[in-house]
Amino acid sequence: MGRELRRLLITPERIAALASGGPDQARLALEPPERHYLERVLRYRPGDRLALVDGIGGLWTAVLDPERSLRLEQDPGAPLLREAPPGPPLELAMAVPRREADLVWRMATELGADRLQPLLADHGAPGERCPTERWQGIVREATEQCERLWHPVLESPRPAREWLARPAAGIALLATTRREDLPLCSQRLRELVEGVNEGTGDTNLAAGLRLAIGPEGGWSPREEERAEAAGWQPVSLGPTILRTATAAVAGLALLADWRALRSASCRRPSP
Repeated sequence: MGRELRRLLITPERIAALASGGPDQARLALEPPERHYLERVLRYRPGDRLALVDGIGGLWTAVLDPERSLRLEQDPGAPLLREAPPGPPLELAMAVPRREADLVWRMATELGADRLQPLLADHGAPGERCPTERWQGIVREATEQCERLWHPVLESPRPAREWLARPAAGIALLATTRREDLPLCSQRLRELVEGVNEGTGDTNLAAGLRLAIGPEGGWSPREEERAEAAGWQPVSLGPTILRTATAAVAGLALLADWRALRSASCRRPSP
């Protein structure tokens, strides 16, 4: 593609709807927010090129035409680039803090989280707000900005007690504090990578890796009991007490690095 183009996220349904018209009619009508973004924010003019992504691994290039629609340069059914989803999937569950949830969802998207789960914890901020529509917009913008091809799923907020009590699929790590002999999160992840290198990796990895971050006041005893009964493994993020936003970003960065190491290990040829 040469020089990297600015990206616009379009739903797969809108891309698929263009396929019936064939490549000569592959023109996408812009919605008002998209026109504002291209013409007022990016200062695009007819003839300027950009990239379209569908959030499920596809990328096309397009040109803004004089009618202020986008003309795809590839067939809607044959994108310029098609990328498989990263694996195993990473999930961040976070007790909604009083402030900075917006920032966490943005940074989690940039770090590669595949699923985001807001939680309402027993010790959460009183009257915490969950503006899910705004959060969806933030995740969308972050997906475009960081040039990833897979759009994360932002789930609806759930009570932490109920959500943590469900059987934990994959490897589920519960970040907690003030308990003796907690393994470090980085230590547990290193053990997983070493297991892959030795051919003894956890068979649950295919279901993904999940990290749950509690509220500023910590998980309640009942939440921790239910989580551990469901298969969550308690881990520490270090010797200091972190704010929720700090813990979420720091913990997810460890998961993202773990996935990169695991991917490199899987690609390394056997001696």
